[in-house]
Amino acid sequence: MARKVTISKEVILKSALNMLIRDGYSSINVKTLASEIGCSTQPIVWHFENMEGFRKALSRYALDYANSKRVSSKDAAKNFENMGSSYVEMAIDEPNLFKFLYLGQSSYELMDSFKDEDNKAMAIQIAERFDISKEQALNCIKNIIFYSHGIATMVATGVIKISQKKMMEMIKQASEAFLMKEKGYQNE
Repeated sequence: MARKVTISKEVILKSALNMLIRDGYSSINVKTLASEIGCSTQPIVWHFENMEGFRKALSRYALDYANSKRVSSKDAAKNFENMGSSYVEMAIDEPNLFKFLYLGQSSYELMDSFKDEDNKAMAIQIAERFDISKEQALNCIKNIIFYSHGIATMVATGVIKISQKKMMEMIKQASEAFLMKEKGYQNE
C-alpha cells in the first residue's frame, strides 16, 4: 500500500518562497527546505522529482506572488506607470525575490511579460486613451519595463541608493516621455 503524502505541494512552495525572500535562492536545496518545513526530503522529491522541476514550480509560484502584489487600476495610464514602480518596489522590499525572478535564477523569462494578456489589454486601453496604435502602446510598455528593470536591478544589487520617491518620479517621467515619443512618431 502506498504511503499517504501529508506535506502538500502548496506547503513546500510557500516555505520555499519564504526562504527565497528571506535568504535568497542559493540557500534553498532539498535538505534546507525539508528542515524549514520540518519534514524529510521525501515529500519534496515526490512532488518535484528533481531540482529543475522544483525551480520551475517555484518560479511560477513566485511570479504569481509578485503579480498579486502589483497595484491594479481601471486607468490604463496608471497601470502603465504602476508596472514600472512595481519592479522598483520589489527590488527595495524583497530584493532576493527580484533577483530570483528577474536576474536569471528562475525559469521565468522577462520577455514572457510581452506575451502577457494583461499587457495586451493595457496596450489597447493606452492606445485608445492616447490616440496611438496598439503597436506603439506595446512599444511604450516594453520601454517602461526595460527602464524600470534597469533601476530595480541597480537597487536590488546595491549599485544605487536614491529615495523611493525619486525613483517613482523618474519612472513617471519616463512613462510620459515614452508616450510622447510614440505620439510624436504618429504626428510626423
